[in-house]
This record gives sequence, C-alpha cells and structure tokens, in this order.
Amino acid sequence: MRRKLLLRFYWLLSSQFGVDPYRTLKAFANLPHYFSDWTTFRRDYSGRLDLMPCLHDRFEEGGATKDEYFWQDLLVARWIFGANPNRHVDIGSRIDGFVAHVASFREIEIFDIRPVTAKIPGVVFRQLDLTRPDGLENFQTSYCDSLSCLHALEHFGLGRYGDPIDPEGHVTGMKNMLALLRSGGTFYLSVPIGLERVEFNANRVFDPRNILSLASENGLSLRQLTVINKEDVRESNASPDALAALARESYRLGLFVFDKK
Repeated sequence: MRRKLLLRFYWLLSSQFGVDPYRTLKAFANLPHYFSDWTTFRRDYSGRLDLMPCLHDRFEEGGATKDEYFWQDLLVARWIFGANPNRHVDIGSRIDGFVAHVASFREIEIFDIRPVTAKIPGVVFRQLDLTRPDGLENFQTSYCDSLSCLHALEHFGLGRYGDPIDPEGHVTGMKNMLALLRSGGTFYLSVPIGLERVEFNANRVFDPRNILSLASENGLSLRQLTVINKEDVRESNASPDALAALARESYRLGLFVFDKK
C-alpha cells in the first residue's frame, strides 16, 4: 500500500505539476558523459557550438514499445487494414498514434469533444460531445460500418476534457457512439479493466463483465478480447472464470472487438 501511494504521488508530481525527481537525478548522473563528449568534440571543431544538453537518450531504447498505447494503436490499425471497411469513424483516440496509423493507408473520420485545428491528410474531423443525451442530435445514425474508441470511454463524464460531470457518462457515450454503427458493423473498444473503480478525474477502471453487459445492452456480441500489459499482449477467453480473474487485477488494458447484431 505504501509503495502504491508513493507511485501515485510521483505520478502526480511528474505528470501534473511537471516535477520529476527521478528524471532530475538521472540528468545530473548523466552530466559527466555530456561534458566528456563535449570536450572531445570541441577539440577538433572550429565552428559555432551552442550548448543544448540531451541527457537521457543514450540510456534508453530506440523507441517506446513497452506501452499499452503502442500495442493497441498498432493492433487495431492492422485489423482495420485487413477488414477494409467502407467508412471508419473513431471516437477520441490518439491522433498522434492510432489515427495517424490509419490515415497513412485510408481515410478516417474522427469525432472528439476537443477541437482539432490542424488539417491532417486523410483525416476528417467533427467536434461532437457524445457524453450528452443529445450528443447526436441532427446527426445521421447508422453512419459507418466500422467504429473505434481506444482508451477514451473511461474518461466520459469525469470533466477531464471539459465534458459535463456525469457518473453515467460512459453509458450515455456508449449508446451514442453505437448509434453511429450499422447493423453488422465492427466496434473496436479499449478500456482499463480490473478492480472496478473511478480514479477521479483521470479515468475509470471497469470490471470486464460490466463492459460485456453494457455492450450486450447495446446490441453487441463479443468477437475477441485481447489483454495488454506493457509488452505482454495476449488473447483471453471470455469464460466466467477468466473474466472473474481479470476483475481482480489492479490494472490491465482490455481490447474488445464487437460485432453489432
């Protein structure tokens, strides 16, 4: 419990207040390498030389692959490439990850409560708030045959992104977004799963059984469940025992693929 509290405090300091003690200590530890390299370079260089220390890169891997976002964005983009739907719509996923992946080989429409001012090739943007009961007012239902919402539904109704506070925001959001999906269409959803709770106002963590129940209420049937934990990616069955075990975990990312009946 103490370790968990310390990790939460560290997360708060580093991600919300911009104070990262661990990164600061690493930077000081790497200064001798920097000055040694600078001295060696300066000895044989006669042009202008400005100082701009990059103190972390030499000790890190060549890319960030030990991350649930990396895996979900890559996997779902590949699945959409293989499925080749007529129209794919995304709700709230990362533009610099998943959306960019898909836009590299096909057009994708994105709906988000926040504005997107950049003009991105292959991306059509619409600003919508799907957390409200009237979020689809004056918009076409059964609009697409392929839909995704990756690491976004857990934020609905918590006010983090300017959405109205609503403990049932995820329920309204699911209903609204699935009204966009045609019968026979495919829905790709990822959310944190484990011991059910709200970590206000960061996100919810869902009991996977409650996600399946909510999906069933909205006319969905499960095709596939993939569980992601950093570099560990595995398919999981949806048996009662397997789901109960996942519901006792502290945190995993559940990547669900549903078919709309």
